[in-house]
Amino acid sequence: MEWLTDNKIPIGDYAEWVFDLLQTYGAWFFDGLSDGMEALIDGILWVLQSPHPLIIIALFAGLTWAMQRSWKLAGLVVLGFLFIMNQGYWEETTESLTLVLSACVVCMGIGVPIGIAVAHRPRLYAGMRPVLDLMQTLPTFVYLIPAIVFFGIGMVPGLIATVIFVLPAPIRLTHLGVTATPKPLLEAAQAFGATPRQVLWKVELPYAFPQIMAGLNQTIMLSLSMVVIAALVGADGLGVPVVRALNQVNTSLGFESGFVIVVLAILLDRMLRIDRK
Repeated sequence: MEWLTDNKIPIGDYAEWVFDLLQTYGAWFFDGLSDGMEALIDGILWVLQSPHPLIIIALFAGLTWAMQRSWKLAGLVVLGFLFIMNQGYWEETTESLTLVLSACVVCMGIGVPIGIAVAHRPRLYAGMRPVLDLMQTLPTFVYLIPAIVFFGIGMVPGLIATVIFVLPAPIRLTHLGVTATPKPLLEAAQAFGATPRQVLWKVELPYAFPQIMAGLNQTIMLSLSMVVIAALVGADGLGVPVVRALNQVNTSLGFESGFVIVVLAILLDRMLRIDRK
């Protein structure tokens, strides 16, 4: 079997060659993308950190009530954020929320249109499926390497790595929601003279809305799962104390910051949950 190992396919060398080529001839693109992502991050961070924390908590509670029509859930959101303030992690929480919200803007802005497009083009989706599988199954630490190469250290490479890992979720769920639209419903709309655009906006998207919201929910949960990994490339947020606790073998700090991440995940999940009746 030595002949097999001696004739190794140079996958790593090919990947390095591609990255070098992109870095040489695509620097202008990556610099522009970095500037755009940094502006988005700075804008969201300013919105979350400039007002008094109680104002932000009240806004999240009001948003929860508007979406869920439940004072209990709104009260849970208030208590959860007050607990985070009590633990002294408000600034880190807003930084993690910035990363999550930025990932949501990018992933939903790209994933939903792609999901709609592939829902109407089965062959395109069949060709895209292996790529989506690769994006979801490739170890997340691998994404950090090209992120550092192209974008350096900071919040931007953390956001890029998060987007690559999370993007398949809104694409798949949007595709599922649109393709699950009942054919009799589509035929009825077409029988009344609806154009393809009207069918999309008035039939398919309303029917797929719960799946699209599920995609948003998954985007948020998966983005939170990347908080600690993004901290390894210099991204601020709740991942920083977790990494610090790991380096110092500090059980207290690790459990404290980890529990805050869990509380934040629960609050965001309850805010966006849609129950089918």
